[in-house]
Amino acid sequence: MSERANQLRSQILGLVEEYYQEAFPEKTFVAGETPIPVSGKVFDATELQYLVDASLDFWLTAGRFAAEFEKQFAEWMGVKFCSLVNSGSSANLLAVTALTSPLLGDRRLVPGDEVITVAAGFPTTVNPIFQNQLVPVFLDIEIPTYNVDVTQLDEALSSRTRAIMLAHTLGNPFDLDAVMAFAKKHDLWVIEDNCDAVGSLYRGQKTGTFGHLSTVSFYPAHHITMGEGGAVLTNDVKLKRIVESLRDWGRDCWCPPGVDNSCGKRFEWQLGDLPFGYDHKYTYSHVGYNLKLTDMQAAVGLAQLQKLPSFIQSRQKNFLILYKLLLDHQDIIMLPKQTQFSKPSWFGFPLFLQEEFSEDREMLLHHLTSKQVGTRLIFASNLLRQPSYHKLKYRIIGSIDNSNHLLKRGLWVGLYPGIKAEQLQFLAKMISNFKKKNV
Repeated sequence: MSERANQLRSQILGLVEEYYQEAFPEKTFVAGETPIPVSGKVFDATELQYLVDASLDFWLTAGRFAAEFEKQFAEWMGVKFCSLVNSGSSANLLAVTALTSPLLGDRRLVPGDEVITVAAGFPTTVNPIFQNQLVPVFLDIEIPTYNVDVTQLDEALSSRTRAIMLAHTLGNPFDLDAVMAFAKKHDLWVIEDNCDAVGSLYRGQKTGTFGHLSTVSFYPAHHITMGEGGAVLTNDVKLKRIVESLRDWGRDCWCPPGVDNSCGKRFEWQLGDLPFGYDHKYTYSHVGYNLKLTDMQAAVGLAQLQKLPSFIQSRQKNFLILYKLLLDHQDIIMLPKQTQFSKPSWFGFPLFLQEEFSEDREMLLHHLTSKQVGTRLIFASNLLRQPSYHKLKYRIIGSIDNSNHLLKRGLWVGLYPGIKAEQLQFLAKMISNFKKKNV
């Protein structure tokens, strides 16, 4: 690049900072009028500068920013490998599909094998199980941790059980001691859906580092954002190779975009029924997809990664503020409970109406919404009551009563770093006003 081009790039990035100051001024909070969303992106001029810097390269697929993010995020998480993809849902799809790879030999999952999971969760934790012709085995959750009831694990086991896939609900780690011990005893694969829990700790170790594979989302609602984006994490070099093959059209070649002959013998392979010397870049060992992300997305992620520790602290601080504000309202709302031995990086603040108020959830939702307080249900509550899962093949352990209760009595509100203490105070006041109307 010429010296003049570098000068112009520097001037452009300087103007981006000026633009940010003009285009995104801090807004004054007006109670009852200013929205308090459950989640949202938090950024400054740095993210815009990284985004524009990447765009000026005009490298429109994954490139230098993606490679650097994969390196830095793997180091931050404490794993060997991070493979970027276009969403957290795609990450889940690749993590499950990777376990069906012929490269795993006798350990590969085949149609009809069972995967233990929970009925109360987000659809894309479970959808890849169905999509790979595997059979989900649904367990109930505990309330108010909203995580898997590990007392049901033994009952869930069958001769076809091969894996466990669970999410850390709203950032609250599930009982990793029990799950990992069970998996080790029965030689099961473990996938951690860590999309809501980046930075959560269990016995001082980051969630997303216990299982054979874990997944992360970088959607704007999550701990850091690329707009869209996700990642699959692992310490296993074979699983990493499988994931990236599936992500990159199913090809056997592991060259990054724009690079040829990393293996040094591009025209010296003989695989499958192909002739000797067939181009390795066009040899396919998996039935794959194209689930890569762009370098511009990764560039935003690199800027966000610098802020991740402070984002986690803000979420934890906001949780404590709201928890204390709602202590006097436990007659109407059950407060969340963090899992033993854990330090959650909270994604949201779950609320569960006490039984005598079980018919009032929609009234509470309407009340909060009317005051510009954002709310969400706890994902799909009981997935098996959703229309998309009717007539599919699965097993259920027990009555999954708590998942059914969640359908009518659960919700959550936001804790993301963009929410300030005064907004949490207003949120708590609105719950207090609701209680006064209904007691």
